[in-house]
Amino acid sequence: MRTAALRFILRCSATALLLMPVGAAIAGPDDPAAANRSPFLGTWELDLSRMPANYGPPPRRVLYTFEDVGAGQWRTTVDITAPDGSVRHMAVRYARDGSASAGEGDNSEADSAAINQPASNVLVMSLAKNKMLGSVRVYAISSDGKEMTESAAAADAGGAPFVRNFYFRRLR
Repeated sequence: MRTAALRFILRCSATALLLMPVGAAIAGPDDPAAANRSPFLGTWELDLSRMPANYGPPPRRVLYTFEDVGAGQWRTTVDITAPDGSVRHMAVRYARDGSASAGEGDNSEADSAAINQPASNVLVMSLAKNKMLGSVRVYAISSDGKEMTESAAAADAGGAPFVRNFYFRRLR
């Protein structure tokens, strides 16, 4: 009887381990830093093959990097490589509390951002220029942590609202 119960417990434990997300199985309960690591942290590349049809000519490359810089602050950098090879570089350091932070680098689209994180796999970013709302972006990480979707909401030149989705794959 005892042997059958032990085999049952071992089978259940092995099944639970197989069903556990990979990061949790590797990190284990003794590694709280890895267990609390945000799925956003790392570098993401835009999947150009999935660009919205109504976007226009696509860039050559877009990279987003999310870094934890300590003291409750993150830094996000965006590098957009145009078809001619020129690069627009933007960055912002912020607390994920919804307060405005000044951007640095290229400010043709925005000079400040406010970022909030309502869930571990969701970021909401409001971009402004000269204290006027430019767009709102919602970033969501897939359950496997390999894809990030950006939903960008803004208004076109005529004032009509739109939302476009962009898909990124994790590089690291």
